[in-house]
Amino acid sequence: MKLSRYIAISALMLGFSLAKAQPAAQKHRVLILTDIENEPDDTQSMVRFLTYSNHWDVEGLIATTSIHQQKRIAPEKIKQLINAYGKVRNNLLLHEKGFPETAYLLSITKSSFPEFGLNAVGKGKDSEGSEWIIKVVDKKDDRPVWIPVWGGANCLAQALWKVKMTRSPEDLKKFVSKIRMYTISDQDDTGPWIRKNFPDLFYVGSPGYHAAGAYHYATWSGISGDKFHGRFAGANFSIVDNPWLDENVRNHGPLGAEYPFTKFLMEGDTPSFLGLINNGLNDPEHPEYGGWGGRYELYTPHTLKYFYEPETRPIYTDAMDEVKGADSLFHTSNKATLWRWREAFQHDFAARMDWTIKPYKEANHPPKAALKHANAIKAKTGEKVTLSAEGSEDPDGNELTYQWIYYPEPGSYNQKDPLGINNWQAKNTFFTAPKVEKPETIHIILAVTDKGVPALTRYQRVIVTVYPE
Repeated sequence: MKLSRYIAISALMLGFSLAKAQPAAQKHRVLILTDIENEPDDTQSMVRFLTYSNHWDVEGLIATTSIHQQKRIAPEKIKQLINAYGKVRNNLLLHEKGFPETAYLLSITKSSFPEFGLNAVGKGKDSEGSEWIIKVVDKKDDRPVWIPVWGGANCLAQALWKVKMTRSPEDLKKFVSKIRMYTISDQDDTGPWIRKNFPDLFYVGSPGYHAAGAYHYATWSGISGDKFHGRFAGANFSIVDNPWLDENVRNHGPLGAEYPFTKFLMEGDTPSFLGLINNGLNDPEHPEYGGWGGRYELYTPHTLKYFYEPETRPIYTDAMDEVKGADSLFHTSNKATLWRWREAFQHDFAARMDWTIKPYKEANHPPKAALKHANAIKAKTGEKVTLSAEGSEDPDGNELTYQWIYYPEPGSYNQKDPLGINNWQAKNTFFTAPKVEKPETIHIILAVTDKGVPALTRYQRVIVTVYPE
């Protein structure tokens, strides 16, 4: 493998990358379903989620059941964490605007029907949570509702069932079209039921149930499952291990004090919303592009031993990236699509935990990654393609570094030869459009990283369409 591609993949592993930033005015609408209290990782994920709550319009926090907690829900735990967040909200507002009020978050904390799976779906199974989902989706708002599912999906299944039973096919189609769903595997039997009965629903996930080993193969285990669920090599485990979390999270004020000791793996549910963070890399409507939450391609999964039943239609599911790991070896896996960004998203979380206790001048804040040109570029084979990060800046006045990285997997151009970016660490650079036989897309990631502590990265994504001569 030639040097420029070797360097590019290495940089991506460190979390350096680029993508089109979503305008602040276009916040995503987010509604969480969580089987919180089944084990510590839901609580961990909720702590992180709250530190990013200004990135979204948070519209629901619903306590649910799962295979691990079949007849109990714990809305009181969500409220406990919200109250801890309330103690640090004023400090968070010193660093960024838009953190929701504590009273509002408490008001949108709801309960689902306390039964497992499809036992909670059907006539007489409406709950505060399922009714709330319907109300949220029905709002006069053209933006879709993103529903990360951390446990069982039966609360959403009940909402879908009721709408199907009480509305016309046209109105059902409209309702379903507004939902974007990401599940942490199948933690009850309603995920497969939803996929089969609502084939047009936008669905992201790694299908399968835990007892047969699904968690070991799921993309989401790339968050921190090196030694437990995922059992993979290549990533830097130290920055997701308990000593790092003690230093950077747990000793940080009232909210950090709520972050529990890891039992199995750190924050197994966090990948469901990492891809919704407004960092410039993530493009949630295109899971195949890749981002902090991993990369997922649209296809019908081949039936595996840990599936509840054969899949009947395409969903966004496990994809592969080739990444140079911390061990200096190359790794190709679905988990690598997520852990390649680990340094960036862990540093980002550490900075936000600093925000909960420190004044503005004592904390680091993310840089602004900018392009002098459009995110979409057209070129013919042999033409010079100019790339410029002019306009990038850092709010703290820190020195910035630049990375222009060829990210081959999301694009249609799939040659293994290096792209040949002239100086991939320069603020301004270029490459020559390669030879193609038909129009092909190439993804170039600009990563702008500051030299603050912790070092923070923001991105821009350039998609170059190359045409034959």
